[in-house]
Amino acid sequence: MKKLIVAEKPSVGRDIARVLGAKARGEGYLYGEEYVITWAIGHLVSLCEPGEVDERYRQWRMADLPMLPERIPLKVLPNTRAQFEVVRKLMNSSRIDSIICATDSAREGELIFRYIYQMAKCTKPVERLWISSMTDEAIRQGFANLRPASEYDALYESARCRSEADWLVGMNASRAFSLRYDAHLSVGRVQTPTLSLIVRRDREIEAFVPEEYWEVRANFGDYEGLWINPNPRPADEAEAGADEGGKKSGERRLPDTRAYDRATAERVRDAVKGRPAVVEESRTEHKRFKPPQLFDLTSLQREANQKFGFSADRTLKLAQALYETHKLITYPRTDSRYLPDDMRPKIRKVLTLLPEPYAALVAAPEMNLNLSSGRYYDNARISDHHAIVPTDRRPNLQSLNPDERRLYDLIVRRLIAAHYPDYECDSARIVTRVDEHRFRSTGTTPAKEGWHAVYDAGEDAKEVRLPKLEPGDARRVERASIKASKTKPPRAHTDSSILNLMENAGRDIEDEALREQMKSSGLGTPATRAAVIERLIEVGYAKRSGKSIVSTEKGRQLIDVVPVQIASAVTTGKWEKALAELAGYADLDQRRAKSARFMSGIRRFSQFLVDAAKQAPAGVQFEREASKARAGRAAKRTAGKASSKPAEGARRPASGRKKGKSVESSRGEIK
Repeated sequence: MKKLIVAEKPSVGRDIARVLGAKARGEGYLYGEEYVITWAIGHLVSLCEPGEVDERYRQWRMADLPMLPERIPLKVLPNTRAQFEVVRKLMNSSRIDSIICATDSAREGELIFRYIYQMAKCTKPVERLWISSMTDEAIRQGFANLRPASEYDALYESARCRSEADWLVGMNASRAFSLRYDAHLSVGRVQTPTLSLIVRRDREIEAFVPEEYWEVRANFGDYEGLWINPNPRPADEAEAGADEGGKKSGERRLPDTRAYDRATAERVRDAVKGRPAVVEESRTEHKRFKPPQLFDLTSLQREANQKFGFSADRTLKLAQALYETHKLITYPRTDSRYLPDDMRPKIRKVLTLLPEPYAALVAAPEMNLNLSSGRYYDNARISDHHAIVPTDRRPNLQSLNPDERRLYDLIVRRLIAAHYPDYECDSARIVTRVDEHRFRSTGTTPAKEGWHAVYDAGEDAKEVRLPKLEPGDARRVERASIKASKTKPPRAHTDSSILNLMENAGRDIEDEALREQMKSSGLGTPATRAAVIERLIEVGYAKRSGKSIVSTEKGRQLIDVVPVQIASAVTTGKWEKALAELAGYADLDQRRAKSARFMSGIRRFSQFLVDAAKQAPAGVQFEREASKARAGRAAKRTAGKASSKPAEGARRPASGRKKGKSVESSRGEIK
């Protein structure tokens, strides 16, 4: 008797087979003395389309909405049916006594396997392989520590509820608004609130009215200062919008150094020219900056976007290649920035295997291999997978393409930097008085390079030196000048800023209790956020403009007609939080009760969306597809799919799900 291992992808299946010594080939599987290894090709099984659930849903009619079936059955995807048959026959073979689930160690991976297992009508016992890297050692350790599949029942329940919730909300809302406006519209519980964030920023930019201002600069010989307006204006909220990194725009860092009329600026300039000055205040503050935390997927995507201009989707694909193909990093689809305590010896080993130029950094006297707990090691802050770090496989950097190399370099340097001392600097502030006018000077002088020697710190590393002065020191204004500028609008969104907003969806909620409740939730998951951004572009709601992502007229129109509840990050944030909580329920009765409450709420919300579509404002004309070919391509991605035909004059909403490709046949038996 043999054990059947089901991987998520052929490449992963082949890696597992190699480690386990399963070298013999069948069609769609590999086998050895003890194991048979087969694989899915992503999703082999999915929820049925509406027309497959109920015949009446094949026609698109508002009268048939909402679609609220008691049960949404499963179906085998036609393009990968051959490989499903391979897996089904193997699961039910008399030569197989048990199953090992080796799909990705995450919510979606669990769903992929469970759907296949159910559709195959298999009843054999299942164990779970749960690993965070694809190195040979990690695979061997994982098989030495297999867990009962029942330990992941709650994770599956969370995944199932997410899948069915997306079906109910997406199918009903997309059909309802498409029928209402005779247009090809796609509405979803994650993509629509994400689109709303983009639209809001674009409209802030359009509504922004620039205002001219002047700054007076005085040169005191060995330093300069900006005039301090004794009556500054409050910061302009629009101008203080978040930049790419989610921080406030530097445009408003010193609002009190502006004069809002030229006459005032010229009067100050002329009044201080050649005048004696005295240092009124001089203080230096010693500051320490800890190394940055390790990467989770979202922070890696944001950093790669800022440094290299990579889209979130591009970063995910590169990280997946580094994980699966090259086996140089741990599991990338993680939401944790921490490591478990028991990884300390492994991390030391990883560091010793790094080639140049990293070896020199590791060998430097500043390097400390004993990382403190709390900031980097914290078992309590790891759910499914730990932070992204290099594996203990010695890398062949020549085997990486340029973009893979850049991303790997980013991950390696982040880990090395964590072992370096704090960056230290002296932050100086001088206030110089010229008669009744005061001038501010600020500067930063590095005191200890620390982790900056390893990792590019960006703007934080800029150096501005000021002389050492004492209050009462005399100076003279050597030169005085004015500079005209204009206030700047908020920056358009990028992949980085959108990811930041998706991750921190509840940050701007005014209700304190709700904000605290949503602290750990957001829009989507680290594994899905890149796909959501690409989806918005695919359906024509947003587009790339250089590094920026901006909304289209179609996207703005949609936000204007859908109810605020489906466009709100609050709604989706609550759902994501509920799903995360559901995944943590070990007790079966509690889990069932929580699941039932969640799905009941989703059904009520689906009814609400249909009612809202019926009452949506008339007279909105959405842009029609440019050609039949384009419309045909979009129809293939519709939420109703090919099994559902729109009623007269109606168009289908897009779903964005692509059909997989069959790469293996279903012939062959276990030998």
